[in-house]
Amino acid sequence: MATKDYIIAPSILSADFSRLGEEVNSVIEAGADWVHFDVMDNHYVPNLTIGPMVCRSLRDYGISAPIDVHLMVEPVDELIKSFSKAGATYITFHPEASGDVNRSIGLIRDNGCKAGLVLNPDISIDVLEGYLDKLDIVLLMSVFPGFAGQEFIDSVLEKATKMRSVINENNLEIRLEVDGGIKLENIKDVADAGADTFVSGSAIFGEPDYFEIIQKMRDSLKVE
Repeated sequence: MATKDYIIAPSILSADFSRLGEEVNSVIEAGADWVHFDVMDNHYVPNLTIGPMVCRSLRDYGISAPIDVHLMVEPVDELIKSFSKAGATYITFHPEASGDVNRSIGLIRDNGCKAGLVLNPDISIDVLEGYLDKLDIVLLMSVFPGFAGQEFIDSVLEKATKMRSVINENNLEIRLEVDGGIKLENIKDVADAGADTFVSGSAIFGEPDYFEIIQKMRDSLKVE
């Protein structure tokens, strides 16, 4: 895969929320492709983060980059509607958090967004059977969702390789995203396992120079 086909999606969970618009604008200008939203509800996961108003505020601020919304909530349907109206581009959710996965996927698409499913580290890709032809993206969690700054779970590399094989063998137009503990030191390993879209929070927002760290990540992804 050519370097330009890789997507780097900084998670704003690690940004400075006192100047969020400026932070997101800076990271996009530094070369990031998407903006990643970690939406937690203090129910499906034990943390509480951000809602649709933040998404709308960034759009109103002038952020035009794709916004990638990961719903760690239960139930999902009402927030699908709210985030689609607020300017989301991609909306992904955990299948076990929906009462009807097909209905929720349809709701995302009907509201003009691209749809995806998310698998926690202990959930097999087999649960995606029957849904893949309706998806634009599959997100593999490489940490257990709930908190930023966790260490990457190495077993997800094998899972990504299996998922990439399924995508390729079935000629599916699906992006394969990995989220959790991705940093400069391991992003190449994640890409080699088959991922093409990388969520990284503290590894980017924790650096003083966003351009430098994103460029280093891109350089590490270059095909030799």
